Amino acid sequence: MNRRAGILLPVSSLPSKYGIGCFDQAAYDFVDYLVSAGQTYWQILPLSPTSYGKSDNSPYQSYSAFAGNPYFISLDALVEEGVLTEQEVADADFGKQAWTVNYKKLNENRYPLLRKAYERSNISADPEYQQFLQDNSWWLDDYALFMAVLHHFDEKIWLEWPEDIRLHWGYAVDYYNQELYFEVEFQKYMQFKFSQQWNKLKAYANSRNIQIVGDIPIYVSVNSTDVWAHPELFQLDEYRVPVATAGCPPDSFAADGQVWWNPLYNWEAHRNTGYDWWCSRLWYMFRMYDVVRIDHFRAFDEYFSVPYGSKSAADGHWEKGPGMELFDTVRWRLGENQVVAEDLGLMTDTVRQLVKSTGFPNMKVFQFGFDLADTGFGNDYLPHNYSENCVVYTGTHDNETIVGWYQGLNDQMRSLVRDYLCDHATADEDLYHSFIAMVMRSPAKMCIVPMQDHLGLDNRSRLNVPSTDKGNWCWRLKGSQLTDKLQRQILLTTLRNGRLNWDNVPKD
Repeated sequence: MNRRAGILLPVSSLPSKYGIGCFDQAAYDFVDYLVSAGQTYWQILPLSPTSYGKSDNSPYQSYSAFAGNPYFISLDALVEEGVLTEQEVADADFGKQAWTVNYKKLNENRYPLLRKAYERSNISADPEYQQFLQDNSWWLDDYALFMAVLHHFDEKIWLEWPEDIRLHWGYAVDYYNQELYFEVEFQKYMQFKFSQQWNKLKAYANSRNIQIVGDIPIYVSVNSTDVWAHPELFQLDEYRVPVATAGCPPDSFAADGQVWWNPLYNWEAHRNTGYDWWCSRLWYMFRMYDVVRIDHFRAFDEYFSVPYGSKSAADGHWEKGPGMELFDTVRWRLGENQVVAEDLGLMTDTVRQLVKSTGFPNMKVFQFGFDLADTGFGNDYLPHNYSENCVVYTGTHDNETIVGWYQGLNDQMRSLVRDYLCDHATADEDLYHSFIAMVMRSPAKMCIVPMQDHLGLDNRSRLNVPSTDKGNWCWRLKGSQLTDKLQRQILLTTLRNGRLNWDNVPKD
């Protein structure tokens, strides 16, 4: 078995002088840093477009299951093309704090620059662009029109649009495509530049023997192209309002459960089409990434249904998902691909059996090994109980940092953790090294550590707090934090625990 390691760092968290991480030189430098640190994987979060406002720019509440986030387009690359000037980019206000993302400033000031680039580009004469339009029309046409109409009606959710376009009637689609022609084309231009730049970055990573672990949410946002253009695939009423929403019952993340407001799938409709939409979605993701992590995988077995409009998950109940039938169909149509099943949350025998039947590695989070409800040595999340076919994390984007987690434990739990580590000597502020070494030496074939944990940062650098909608997805890495000392530390820990990427070791 090839034991390998990687680092979790969202693209948005990369260092950048333009307010948010993107596909600029900092991304290429981070790939080089991964190489020098002996890593194999760069895990990111969904690259899909997010909205500023109620969703707080969550990558798990996107306008599309297929489109890319225009925030990630490199402005430096557009300057090199000659469609923006260095002065125009330098004059834009994206926020002054290098350690956080100011989404309000981005929303106000990045799109005008991208529009200038589009207007100066003469993009319609580019054969590569024309090929992109042809290859992606099956999702791009609806997406570009959806975004154009959304802006036309001052960002109102599509359920509040006039009836003809809300119901996606053919003559209304034709009318708005003509009426909003240049806005539709601007949206297509941004998707082309995103795709062009992302493919270049991924090719560079692969050339350096770094694999990209992408992340796809199981659900889509109610305010998305997918629900608007394909209502038959979701649980909607005759007015296309969701009848139920996704969520989860009480767990370690939220004592009262969570209501996510994502519409649920009409699995019978998907089955009747041979799961076309899901096969198309996964085919597209398998091209974008080397490994695909599917979020909330357990909902393919059973999903939690909350009546639409309910503020509490206490009103919800479990319903059966498509199970193995979906993945048999995907494997038959798309062949074998690398998938990670995010099976965290309430586990049942049927969920365990589904994950086992797929053969996909599942996830283990070290912090969960010390859940107060299950502190025995039989806890599935303790490293000595892992199988080889799993991916271990110190924590995910939804967890506290490992330092913040340990700081929040009471004295009894801290003692229990140190007993398990056989480490009562290391100072509290340095104990994160021991946590990382513990997961690195586990049997899991993949070990992913968030960048914040390698840096020993506390919860001020946490990425997301589930069930909250303010202040999330903002943390950014500063370039000065990627030191030679840290690189050597990660490299030696990776080497000592048999996870070095030997493809990047000089053969001579």
